[in-house]
Amino acid sequence: MTSLRRSDPLDSSSAPFYPPTLNSVEDTGLSSLWLQDLALKILYFQGYMNGFKIAEEIALPFAGIMDTILQALKADKLIEVKSSQGGLGEGAYTYAITGAGIARAREALDRSQYAGPAPVPFDIYNEAIRRQKSGRLTVTTRTMRQILSQLVISETTFQRLGPALNSGTSIFLYGPPGNGKTSIARAFGNMALAQTMYIPFAIYLDGQVIKLYDAVSHKTAPESESPSAATGGLRPSTRRDPRWIKIRRPFIVVGGELTLAGLDLVFDDTHKFYEAPFQVKANGGILLIDDFGRQQVRPRDLLNRWIVPLENRVDFLTLHTGRKFEVPFDVLVVFSTNLPPKDLVDEAFLRRLRHKIEIGDPSFEEYREIFKRVASDKKIPYNDQGLAYLLQEYYVKRNRKLRASHPRDICDQILDIASYLSVEPEVSREMIDRAAQAYFVDL
Repeated sequence: MTSLRRSDPLDSSSAPFYPPTLNSVEDTGLSSLWLQDLALKILYFQGYMNGFKIAEEIALPFAGIMDTILQALKADKLIEVKSSQGGLGEGAYTYAITGAGIARAREALDRSQYAGPAPVPFDIYNEAIRRQKSGRLTVTTRTMRQILSQLVISETTFQRLGPALNSGTSIFLYGPPGNGKTSIARAFGNMALAQTMYIPFAIYLDGQVIKLYDAVSHKTAPESESPSAATGGLRPSTRRDPRWIKIRRPFIVVGGELTLAGLDLVFDDTHKFYEAPFQVKANGGILLIDDFGRQQVRPRDLLNRWIVPLENRVDFLTLHTGRKFEVPFDVLVVFSTNLPPKDLVDEAFLRRLRHKIEIGDPSFEEYREIFKRVASDKKIPYNDQGLAYLLQEYYVKRNRKLRASHPRDICDQILDIASYLSVEPEVSREMIDRAAQAYFVDL
């Protein structure tokens, strides 16, 4: 476990988190021997590398840390210098692994084939997540109108969404399909992506590596000058611990592929290191469980798994050794479903979900506003007579429910038909008849 110096931002729980500077091997919180094995594995896989490149691959500064590691490996005759460029220092030397180094690298690979950025000790990761929790924005009515400006939502529903988002805990969105539940959740996600935070590439716990950063799930953010907690001034981002990467706050979407196994650590039996589960990758951001109730696992079993994290804001994960440990659960979980709540869970489970919001069918006026916006976006001339015909003939007479997604889909049909007929798209009776007959199916 690494000790925290007074100059490190982690010293004060009230200060914003910023990755500390590293000046020695001890500051990494990892043993010198473990880092030596990591360097040997990287050289074993990649062959000849100069010192700066090795430091870049391990995500540690060369001066004061990697130069010390490489000197120890040279002294033990595990690596050797193949070429050097005068005047550029030891970082420019090209290193190669020796026979003895290959033997030790293979021993290390038998334990774990992880060969990437050096991990951050687990306790430091936990503290960083807790420290960055306060960095979330609190929304007001004004900011909510900006976030949801592209959507047409009833005022009643709109006023319930803001407090739910501010809760940072859990939201249960339900209602008929096609009315914007996923669009609302994605609008929340866009707000999250506008904010930034730091996460490590990987975490170190009990000799095990847990890979956290995922290029698919995480979007990197540009580095900038950041305030120094110690001096009150600015320090260049290049001085910080390079094991941390600056990202947009996560917005992770899972659907029918979600299983109970996917909510625990995933151990790779071949490579012998872990992949962090969805909710850990989403820490500091939003996790959207889309099409809730259509997973292969029963909804009741899935919610049982969420009881402790949702109530206590901590989760418990288990290593393959049997060691169970606590991890922060700083995630806004959004459950979105088209299924009736009574078919999914009972009242006791719903009580554990902080905000339950029904996203219902639009009114005729809301449908008209949606249609006008969609037609404008798709450059289809709009007229009230055409829409009145659509509503009367294909909704009122057929007792069909209005859906917020229908205007978009019908306009797409009109564009397809106009393209085929080589005419300009329009909201005419003929176009609406063709579009509706191609789109609607009576079930």
